[in-house]
Amino acid sequence: MTNGDGAHEQTEVTESKQDVTSEVDGGEESNEQEVIVIQDTGFTVKIQAPGTEPFDLQVSPQEMVQEIHQVLIDREDTCHRTCFSLQLDGNVLDNFAELKSIEGLQEGSLLKVVEEPYTVREARIHVRHIRDLLKSLDPSDAYNGVDCNSLSFLSIFTDGDLGDSGQRKKKGNDLEQIDCTPPEHILPGSKERPLVPLQPQNKDWKPMQCLKVLTMSGWNPPPGNRKMHGDLMYLYMVTVEERHISVTASTRGFYLNQSTTYTFNPKPANPSFLSHSLVELLSQISPAFKKNFTALQKKRVQRHPFERIATPFQVYSWTAPQVDHAMDCVRAEDAYTSRLGYEEHIPGQTRDWNEELQTTRELSRKNLPERLLRERAIFKVHSDFAAAATRGAMAVIDGNVMAINPGEETRMQMFIWNNIFFSLGFDVRDHYRELGGDAAAHAAPTNDLNGVRAYGAVDVEGLYTLGTVVVDYRGYRVTAQSIIPGILEREQEQSVIYGSIDFGKTVVTHSKYMELLEKTSRPLKVQRHNVLNEKNDSVELCSSVECKGIIGNDGRHYILDLLRTFPPDLNFLPVDGEELPPESRHQGFPRQHRHRLACLRQELIEAFVEHRYLLFMKMAALQLMQQKANKDTKTAIPAITQTSETPTESNAETSHTQTTASDSPNATEASTDGTSQTDNSTSGASQAATASEENPSKPATNGPVDPAATQNGECKSPLEGKELEEIIPGLAQAKELAETLVAEDGSGIDPKSREVVLNACKAVGSTSNTSFDIRFNPDIYSPGVRFPDDSADDVQKQKQLLKDAAAFLVSCQIPSLVKDCLDHSALPMDGATLTEALHQRGINIRYLGTVLEFVDKTPAKAQLEHFYRIGISELITRCAKHIFKTYLQGVELSALSAAVSHFLNCLLSSFPDAVAHLPADELVSRRKSRKRRNRVPGGGDNTTWASLTPSELWKNIASESQSYYHFTVQCESVDQVVEKYGLQKSTLLREISIKTGIQILIKEYNFDSRHKPAFTEEDILNIFPVVKHVNPKASDAFHFFQSGQAKVQQGFLKEGCELINEALNLFNNVYGPMHVEICACLRLLARLNYIMGDHAEALSNQQKAVLMSERVLGIEHPNTIQEYMHLALYCFANGQLSTALKLLYRARYLMLVVCGEDHPEMALLDSNIGLVLHGVMEYDLSLRFLENALTINTKYHGTRSLKVALSHHLVARVYESKAEFRSALQHEKEGYTIYKNQMGEAHEKTKESSDYLKYLTQQAVALQRTMNEIYKNGSNASIMPLKFTAPSMASVLEQLNIINGIIFIPLSQKDLENLKAEVQRRQQLQELGKSEEPIEDSPLELDDKIPID
Repeated sequence: MTNGDGAHEQTEVTESKQDVTSEVDGGEESNEQEVIVIQDTGFTVKIQAPGTEPFDLQVSPQEMVQEIHQVLIDREDTCHRTCFSLQLDGNVLDNFAELKSIEGLQEGSLLKVVEEPYTVREARIHVRHIRDLLKSLDPSDAYNGVDCNSLSFLSIFTDGDLGDSGQRKKKGNDLEQIDCTPPEHILPGSKERPLVPLQPQNKDWKPMQCLKVLTMSGWNPPPGNRKMHGDLMYLYMVTVEERHISVTASTRGFYLNQSTTYTFNPKPANPSFLSHSLVELLSQISPAFKKNFTALQKKRVQRHPFERIATPFQVYSWTAPQVDHAMDCVRAEDAYTSRLGYEEHIPGQTRDWNEELQTTRELSRKNLPERLLRERAIFKVHSDFAAAATRGAMAVIDGNVMAINPGEETRMQMFIWNNIFFSLGFDVRDHYRELGGDAAAHAAPTNDLNGVRAYGAVDVEGLYTLGTVVVDYRGYRVTAQSIIPGILEREQEQSVIYGSIDFGKTVVTHSKYMELLEKTSRPLKVQRHNVLNEKNDSVELCSSVECKGIIGNDGRHYILDLLRTFPPDLNFLPVDGEELPPESRHQGFPRQHRHRLACLRQELIEAFVEHRYLLFMKMAALQLMQQKANKDTKTAIPAITQTSETPTESNAETSHTQTTASDSPNATEASTDGTSQTDNSTSGASQAATASEENPSKPATNGPVDPAATQNGECKSPLEGKELEEIIPGLAQAKELAETLVAEDGSGIDPKSREVVLNACKAVGSTSNTSFDIRFNPDIYSPGVRFPDDSADDVQKQKQLLKDAAAFLVSCQIPSLVKDCLDHSALPMDGATLTEALHQRGINIRYLGTVLEFVDKTPAKAQLEHFYRIGISELITRCAKHIFKTYLQGVELSALSAAVSHFLNCLLSSFPDAVAHLPADELVSRRKSRKRRNRVPGGGDNTTWASLTPSELWKNIASESQSYYHFTVQCESVDQVVEKYGLQKSTLLREISIKTGIQILIKEYNFDSRHKPAFTEEDILNIFPVVKHVNPKASDAFHFFQSGQAKVQQGFLKEGCELINEALNLFNNVYGPMHVEICACLRLLARLNYIMGDHAEALSNQQKAVLMSERVLGIEHPNTIQEYMHLALYCFANGQLSTALKLLYRARYLMLVVCGEDHPEMALLDSNIGLVLHGVMEYDLSLRFLENALTINTKYHGTRSLKVALSHHLVARVYESKAEFRSALQHEKEGYTIYKNQMGEAHEKTKESSDYLKYLTQQAVALQRTMNEIYKNGSNASIMPLKFTAPSMASVLEQLNIINGIIFIPLSQKDLENLKAEVQRRQQLQELGKSEEPIEDSPLELDDKIPID
């Protein structure tokens, strides 16, 4: 265990569920067999299309015929064909057949492309496809956030492809031709944060015009007599040469007819140019079309496929340039016909989402190919459903959907569109009155979504959840759900056969539901429990009472309303007469929250249980040792107890490093228990365990505490794991024994041992007495739920568990987060990554104020400044978001852009009296006086929004921060906040835009002008939905990925590489080509390629990772910034210096916009830039960056850190190249001192540094001598030539590798063998539980962090 967990920490993909891993380890061998089955060998077929040369195509037997169609529709020379069949020896191939099932298809077969007659559907598909080809380089879909298009700018910085084309062929002194000077705003110390460079203009996007207009003609649809001549539809076009033409789409193809705008004459023109494809027709009519279309396709095909493939979920851009709005027949048609799902060319055919979502779940999952098929289907339906639900939610709020209860008040309306049910996040019929009204109604959908996510991940056969998507749009929260068959025809009372519809007053249960939910009980840690119903009968449940079970007309067992899947968070739920543990009380908990639905996150539950498990193991082990000691020596018991208490401490420290709840004040746990348990009086012990539990202020009861080591409330014991073994030889065996005890079910163990387990179980609050098992009762503290008297003890125990969990969050998880930020293993860069860091540790965002206060009190606050700043800006923008939500609800549609710009002015502009521009009077309807009842949800018509002032808004923000986060922000204006907390307005603008879905015009905003507001209504381009949904996982692929990572960390690179390649295949199989997890996979592959010396492959994989990160996460997401940095390193190693610099400058610019200059990651970036500049002999520029890196490293890592020593050395090297030896010596001496103090005289780093010092001194002396010679002898002095060397590329690369945490160790084959043997030996030792020390010196460091420190 000690080392195995390293893999966990590095996985970029969070939410790994511990419960799944166990099944996989057993099946690993079988998996590998199955994988071999999947990779059948491919073969080559010849394809012959009309009018082109035959070409070869590599295919695999698993592919469907359809996939060959896709390839042809995408190829440059066949892209204009859509309506064709593939024929083998005159037989038409079935589109959905797998290639291996086709008789006679083999290596070298010739497939003919045969043009087929059109139908209306095929003609529509053809027109749509031609339009897509004409628009293929046009980014407007990405800006408008449609069809899963998103932006990518990498190709602008790499000038197209990164293959060999970019290599500098010239050698020697042509290096100077690289222009290395970055724009002014990128240089260290610049205060400017321009927005325009965020989206550099791509010259390819000035589209070459092929056609002026292509739209449906007004003569559609064809009259009956023309239908019988084969007319399908009519098109109207204007060519670039201004020729207006009317075209008939007929079954045989497209031809010119004689109609004009006002006269209908469907007869063919002369010549009619009948062609099977529109492109062939237009190429004959318009020379400009022919020329430009060919050029356009050439460019389209040259683009990297990742720039144009659709992403699985829509990504919205918060900035956009002004895009011209052009005529577009397909877009116009789409807007007015509901296109719902993948048969998008048949308007009006709706999909049964519920049926699709549930059938995919029912697919078989016995072996790997079946599981892949199933996961792929689940993922596809989910992403389609999320897209449809988003469109529907926007339609509902924009007033384009009729309510199913139109007579009711707006807030109460419900809607059905496209087989999806929509409801608004308001408290309808006082449903949530007891729980906090509208605030509760707003929180419930996200809680419910988390419940759906959790049950979906457990994936129990026979238990179904609803497709659920939560959309926030224009200030409204809309929940979209798939519809249970039959539920709309019945009353709710009849259909619910499990759970309660009135929060526990009436409760029913059902045996089938109990059986299904029992299977989720362990993974979700939900305890079976009894509650009383209205007749005071006891009813057994295995979920919260709100969770309702309904059997649909399809016979499936559905559960819904999962908002209380996880137990309540007592820190935010004041209950009369209940007192929280001291750790919570010291921090001012319990606090009043807006609603009573605050619950703990699943991550917290997992961490808490894991932490209790370690505690349990330690207690059992200690007791067993004592029993053993008692047997061996009847005397000297106290002495043993004495020693046995010391180790609990150090042991808590060592074993804690593996838990998610790592390294917190738990050193104090269980220290007193050893004594009392010898005489079996457990009562004292369990109290001690709970009392001394996670308490930062109390030192251990009698273990030694080194006062120097207690910093930020962690007791670091001087004893570490290694010495532990020496003190108590028996501990390892005791632990083993304890593990066997736990593994068995408590039968067949001698009574003494059973007692040990019983004691340990009681002490950690386990629900079972024979084995470790912690589960929570989600109904505790629910108003209106009553428990039978016989379960009083159990309820008491559950209450205690909840209190402990709440205390654990405050006293362990928050300190551990801060500690991770101090040692830089967590490096949030913006609001999203900060949120993720909190969530990974199970901390809800409502604790943000508490976290910031904790940081404020930390002695090392200066080293957490970046974290504090990001936290403050997150807190402020979230408060602003809350206010904006209600602000928008009162705005009518015609005033939307005015209202949004006014709000942004009040929030960010220094202009003190921002005045709103109301829409012109003549537009405001005169009939305001009559009360209109049936208003649409988003149709507020008051103008109170216009009276908001900056000072009022900031007052509201301060009070919101106080009431919601219990944190005091002292500020009355944006400028005070910026001043006090060191924020930047561009960051605040980005954060608020992303959180609320605002899209603004990309231009330079003058926030600081006191004379005019920064924003006008023309600057607000759009408002997008913010969507939350379930992300189905590719489980098999994920396990391969994890085992690959583990292998890599043990130094088996080749094996690791193979596993990760396999994972990549499986990910592609499930998610398609674009996904966040594929991005992580590619990044790791690139790093492995690089380490194994395959630079070109590294470059290609990393290029994909960058493109994918830009497309899936966003062009300025912190992940994307990191991917840019990795790519720059591989470019440099490939000799593409100017590209490497461009990429680094891009990364630096993005980072400045996202979080400003003062961030530990900036030091790494600047060291990279400085080193590359040093390599191209731009010494002065290089120094600016390296010295900035030195400053930042010193600030965040402390003056004695090895990172700082390295920074000094890098600066010294540049001074040496400039021949300024005095400065060089000064810096290298600083570095030498750090090495000497930290590593000792004998360490190689110290020796290297002292050698370099000697060399510098010699050079300095030589220079001085020469100067003296010149002074003495004047111009005829004989001057010794001095060695001024430009650094070699190799030496620069070596330093680049070091700072980026890649360490190559030159090993001979023999060394490698020995090393592997050693690693294996240690692993065996570990499995035996003998070795407690982690393997420090594994051959390669593969963190994404820098392992110098």
